[in-house]
Amino acid sequence: MKQAPLVLLLMAVTAPCAGAHPHVWADMRSIVLFAPDGEITGTRVEWTFDKGYSAQATDGLDTDGDGKFSPAELAPLTAVNLSSLKTYGYFIFMRMNGQIQKFSDAIDPDQDYANGRLTLRFTIPLVHALDPHEGEFSLKVYDPEFFIDFEYPKTQGVKVSGAMPKNCHMKLTPIPTSAQLDQTMKMLASKGVDWKPADNEDFGGLFAQAVDITCAP
Repeated sequence: MKQAPLVLLLMAVTAPCAGAHPHVWADMRSIVLFAPDGEITGTRVEWTFDKGYSAQATDGLDTDGDGKFSPAELAPLTAVNLSSLKTYGYFIFMRMNGQIQKFSDAIDPDQDYANGRLTLRFTIPLVHALDPHEGEFSLKVYDPEFFIDFEYPKTQGVKVSGAMPKNCHMKLTPIPTSAQLDQTMKMLASKGVDWKPADNEDFGGLFAQAVDITCAP
């Protein structure tokens, strides 16, 4: 494999000037996983990357020269991606009543290439399953350094798999409007240098869409 197809995380490490300007774009989908007893066990994510990153990442991977990328040819890239993503917590933040939840290493990875774009999928299992009746569950997927711009599509960006209790409801918070973004920026500008968001959330979380699950009594 050539040195050129750097995984997105390694690209972020070697680009400290990235700042708040994204260099990789990904259309994402998230599935909240429920066990048969109605508890939340984790999430499965799907990220389809932009053509620019996809072209760079797959450079040199077509080892048989057939113009396609087989699962075997993509497997080394998938493995390196997941290894690097682990360092960054896979860009996944799951909370219950505002408290961050621990999860295990990613499992069931899969990656394919179609229409000039790579799509990576993997599952993140929670260390402890959560009863959604005990409060509000929240899932956010984002890069705190803003190197990668994760966005949900307008439709079918989030769903559940398994037995979500009938009295529970899932919603995706809307994309912040320009006015809301301006208001958030002004709020941040008014805070002291030692100020931090509530519940130990980082600043990137203030701008990320949340998948929220709540249940009626």
